[in-house]
Amino acid sequence: MNYLFAKKPLAMLLEEMKHENRLKRVLGPVQLSSLGIGAIIGTGIFVLTGVAAHDKAGPALIVSFIVAGIACIFAALCYAEFASMVPVAGSAYTYAYATLGELFAWIIGWDLVLEYTVASATVAHGWSHYFQDFIGIFGMQIPKVLTNAPFDFNPATGLISATGTWFDLPAILIALLVTVVLVKGIEESVKFNTAMVILKVAVVLFVIVVGAFYVKPENWTPFAPYGWGGISFFGKTIWGQTGAGGEPLGILAGSAMIFFAYIGFDSVSTHAEEAKNPQRDVPIGIIASLIICTVLYIAVSAVLTWMVPYDKINIDAPVSDAFRQVGLPWAQFLISAAALAGITSVLLVMMLSQPRVFLAMARDGLVPQSFFGAVHEKFRTPYKSTILTGVVVALLGALVPLRILAELVNIGTLLAFVIVCAAVLIMRRTNPEAERPFRVPFSPALPVAGILLCLLLMFSLPVENWVRLAVWLGLGFVIYFSYGRHHSVLAKERAAGKA
Repeated sequence: MNYLFAKKPLAMLLEEMKHENRLKRVLGPVQLSSLGIGAIIGTGIFVLTGVAAHDKAGPALIVSFIVAGIACIFAALCYAEFASMVPVAGSAYTYAYATLGELFAWIIGWDLVLEYTVASATVAHGWSHYFQDFIGIFGMQIPKVLTNAPFDFNPATGLISATGTWFDLPAILIALLVTVVLVKGIEESVKFNTAMVILKVAVVLFVIVVGAFYVKPENWTPFAPYGWGGISFFGKTIWGQTGAGGEPLGILAGSAMIFFAYIGFDSVSTHAEEAKNPQRDVPIGIIASLIICTVLYIAVSAVLTWMVPYDKINIDAPVSDAFRQVGLPWAQFLISAAALAGITSVLLVMMLSQPRVFLAMARDGLVPQSFFGAVHEKFRTPYKSTILTGVVVALLGALVPLRILAELVNIGTLLAFVIVCAAVLIMRRTNPEAERPFRVPFSPALPVAGILLCLLLMFSLPVENWVRLAVWLGLGFVIYFSYGRHHSVLAKERAAGKA
């Protein structure tokens, strides 16, 4: 049991950075902020706004974004403190290893695998729908059997039904294309991402400014058609309305769904090992990207629900279709093109982050070093795990529907945030003397508030998500106790020291 909860000393983490098998330090605060914005603005703003407004919150989606944004700000401050202390790859996994011990580190690492992989699949799915919307402007279309996942969940009936399609071909193609870019190198990936970020931020500002001229105040009546609640406890709604499938409805349920829109700022911390001055630049990248995106999200959700009645929003391409509905088809073309660029950059950052979590776990011996820890001699990227990630993302994006993917990502991300907030409190007690270039203000109040708010949103998700999370974690325990536990570098060093 002592080995299960053994903590990785900070000195060991920092020593790893002196070895040859580390990544290149090439990123500054602007590039890190760009990566954060690239990961945040995409599927959340161009796709999930429609699902959340249509199914969960109505025009009150704006309040849902504010609640989710506050939860993310609390978590972001905790991430920033850790990233300034431990500037290595691995994000929350590394932080948990240093504070809570190996077993908790494995849990959070395995949870991050779920978060980034399924988030990437969700983004690939959203990219596919905007691509189809875009080529539809020119009268082109893909054969129906290659346009979507073979099944979907209908919130009106609470049932899963066949869609009449085989798989989502565009989702496969974009996932594989991004994989090729990522294998090539971090500098090339960041340059591509920066160009995409400039384009999509410009179009988001266009949506806000031009859309403001087509708002209809009556579309905000009723403002909260599904109510102000949306909290359930393992399948039983304790505050708010309940949908046909038993899922909670309301503003908090909307927050739990569109929480996906914010994940991405935490991916900045996975690139701490590649930052030129991580103690300063990573906190700047995390906080700057989150604040900028929160303001843009609130403005877009307000304009979208003012332009189109919430029950008339197209859940597959809500923003571009809203402009079509108000008689601006030329704007539909512009927004669809920018959405494709924006969603591509999200996919790039998510798939960029996943292999770096595997890299940190491989260095600790918890997954095979020869595969997940392999760094390409020329490109200095974790190329084997990048290719594996691309293949899995392509398959999930092609075969699993958007609603199921989005909610599965959210519960995994919220769990990661809870652990990071708790880890800050623990580290303040166990390592009070450690250097902290950035400190969470008003501690312990803010970390505790982050824990409580993230737990509240977790309980606002349908019970099926808890079941899926439990199954995923159960699979992770099997892998850990059959492989990771016996190959742990820390456990071997402790055993050798006692011998």
